[in-house]
Amino acid sequence: MIGFIGSVFSPWYAWSGRRDPADHCCMNVATYGPGGRFAMTDRGRQALRQSSDTLRIGPSSMRWHNGVLSIELDEKGALPRLGRIKGRVTITPLAVTGVEMPLTPDGAHIWRPFGPSAKIDVCLDAEGWQWQGDGYFDANFGTRALEQDFDSWSWARFPTKGGAACFYQAQRVDGTSLRAGVRFDGQGIAQVIEVPKARLGRSLWGLERWTWCDTGSDPERVMGLLDAPFYDRSMVRTRIDGNLVTGVHETLYLTRFRSRVIKAMLAVRVPRRAGWKVS
Repeated sequence: MIGFIGSVFSPWYAWSGRRDPADHCCMNVATYGPGGRFAMTDRGRQALRQSSDTLRIGPSSMRWHNGVLSIELDEKGALPRLGRIKGRVTITPLAVTGVEMPLTPDGAHIWRPFGPSAKIDVCLDAEGWQWQGDGYFDANFGTRALEQDFDSWSWARFPTKGGAACFYQAQRVDGTSLRAGVRFDGQGIAQVIEVPKARLGRSLWGLERWTWCDTGSDPERVMGLLDAPFYDRSMVRTRIDGNLVTGVHETLYLTRFRSRVIKAMLAVRVPRRAGWKVS
């Protein structure tokens, strides 16, 4: 689940010239496995409501209260799997960090891992869509388009004993690169770490993928989650600090996202709903 103000992967936002982020907001949600659906409706500013602890976008909302993030969802799945994604998700961080990491030297893009380790409780209105487990809560902020500053990046988050490990690898448009690894303990205290990279193999759309692992280990893609011409999301099993862990891995190629053809294809999966009647 991602709450967007200025939906960075919306073709409608790009075509608008990105002049008004509030007029292109979105509550993105994806479920996986049998009956899995994907929703990423681009909505206008009439659908947006904000306060110090609440983000409401159309029929869905996120609310922070007493150390818990409560998410109420009521979204419609995009083609080819139509259907409603409705219910509640609660995320309870084990600790809230004070970490902010600039992704560019001028701070135009910031990564903010609020809750690297969390408990999650999912209760959606469909058979088998109720479970509890390991969760994660972060945010990204930017003042420029991603494709303006980056050609590609990879990101991963793995649960570890008593905490989590997060990794970034990015190639910037100006030829510089970013490589960062951070380990968080159960209290949210961060420590910079160095972990070698390894090839993960190409995606169905030919995207080259890299992940992180101990020297000599062999990471494995255990489940494909989302495979698009410019983006891949997977579950990856790897070995970090001698421990076998499974986490979420993402690869993004902004060189492809810049394509007009790709944006036209995206419009099918990202419908535009400009109006919203406030109840």
